[in-house]
Amino acid sequence: MQTQIHQVHIEAIQGDIAKQSDITAVVNAANAQLQIGGGVAGAIHRAAGPGLAKECRPMAPIRPGEAVISGGHNLPNDYVIHCLGPVYGSDKPEEKLLADCYRNALRIADEKQIDSVAFPAISTGAFGYPIEAATDVALKTVKEIIPKLQHVQKIRFVLFGKSDFRVYEAKLKRE
Repeated sequence: MQTQIHQVHIEAIQGDIAKQSDITAVVNAANAQLQIGGGVAGAIHRAAGPGLAKECRPMAPIRPGEAVISGGHNLPNDYVIHCLGPVYGSDKPEEKLLADCYRNALRIADEKQIDSVAFPAISTGAFGYPIEAATDVALKTVKEIIPKLQHVQKIRFVLFGKSDFRVYEAKLKRE
């Protein structure tokens, strides 16, 4: 499913965030220490290899809503942008912190002249953010920042599960 806002293509696919070979930067739903974890962080770190954890160590810890960038290491991508999403029901204000993840990741990408970025559904796994609400925040934030972007031409949402993909697909159809 895809749409276009200004000159930026926005799409949602079901797949593995660590296998987006046509994307310049993937976003890691990171933990505060930027180390291997479960879910997205585990998949990205396993695919990237131990060099990613080593590069990230001096950048940690990060706070909810923050984003930092590293190389892609053994991933098919040049960069990994690491964002710490909010823990739902704990990190407040969770909607603002989640929006900050998307906003800060896209600002970093644009500053680095990155043309394409792939996002997972940040905070919706172990951090417990409901997928419907998280998708609304993600799409609203992306729509708001797109007019300010100069280099990003493609934004992809990569959803591992079919039900999460269906949520994004339905909401993108309304755009």
